[in-house]
Order: sequence, then structure tokens, then C-alpha cells
Amino acid sequence: MLNIALPKGRLGEKVYKLFAKAGYEFEGILDSSRRLVFENEALHMRCFWVKPFDVPVYVERGTADIGAAGKDILLERSPDVYELLDLGVGKCRMAVAAREDFVDEPERTLRVATEFPNIAGNYYAELGRDIDIITLRGSLELAPVLGLSDVIVDIVETGTTLRENNLRVVNYFADLSARLIANKSAYKFKREIITEIMRRLRGHD
Repeated sequence: MLNIALPKGRLGEKVYKLFAKAGYEFEGILDSSRRLVFENEALHMRCFWVKPFDVPVYVERGTADIGAAGKDILLERSPDVYELLDLGVGKCRMAVAAREDFVDEPERTLRVATEFPNIAGNYYAELGRDIDIITLRGSLELAPVLGLSDVIVDIVETGTTLRENNLRVVNYFADLSARLIANKSAYKFKREIITEIMRRLRGHD
């Protein structure tokens, strides 16, 4: 039985539709129920929904053989997995944003609010910039508006929320999308089926 971890929510539904088009369907998976585990006995596959940030955990520890995770989560968590394929859905970018009147002062510590402290830390470390990371869980746009931070590091899709809060993008620095990942041991022992899944998904990305 091949185990597949998909992220709950809109991104996971987009990824599942790719799997379905490629011939890997699980009855009832898109129904509005609270079921989390679905099996296709004919394919010898099991698919289950987990929170997006947890997909790499399930794959790294071998509970799932393969999974779909956002590139942002892979960059933040650095799991010990194989990144096999860009699935081409959920496209967005990681960016630094600030108030319209923001002017950087390199001689002072920059206050950075983010849900992604590792990504932000690595980005500014490459720039040699001294920062103070403020980790928040949502509504990041408030931080610079209310003076909690100078900038935010966040995912930007359309930029509408930034504009509505009088913020602007200072810099885009990473392209993001859903990626197919695999447990390293599973890839070794189930390589044939995983490679076939990749081949089919490439035909429907």
C-alpha cells in the first residue's frame, strides 16, 4: 500500500485534482465530510489529509511514502526528504513588504515580523543584515501598520491585502508552489510506482 499525504485546504484540493487526472482517484475525498483517510484498493494506495505544515513530518518519518507540500514549508522546515517534482499549482512568491513610507536604515537592527522565522533569518543572513525576528501567526500586515515591526516576510499571491493596508513589496526573493516529496527509504524500495506517479503527473501539470 502506497501512502500519500495531502495538505488540507484549497492547495490540497488542487493537488488532488492533478492526481485524479493522472488516474489516481479516491472515492469521496472531496465530499464535505470529516473523513481524513481514503483508500483505493485497486491501486493499492491510501490517501489522507493532514495540516499543510505537517505533510513533511508524515513523509520524513515514513507514515507517508509521498506527499505534496508547499515550497514555503519545505524552506522553513528543511525536512530530510526528496523533493521530486514541481506540481505547478499554488504559485506565489515569498516577499519582504513594508509601509509605503518605509526607508531602511542599515545601521540599526531591522524588526522583521513573519510566520517563517527560518526563511526570514536565512534571507537576511545572506545579506549580512542585523535583524530582530518577531514570530506571528497571521495578520502580519498589522505589524508594520501598528509599529510592531519595520517589515514583514510573507507569502504574496496577488498583493491585494498589502495594498489595502497601505503596504508595498520591497523585494521578492523566492518562487513558491506545491512540490511532490518522497520519503527517502520509500523512494528506494517503491521507486517504480513513485516514478510512474511522477511521469503521469508531469503529463497533467
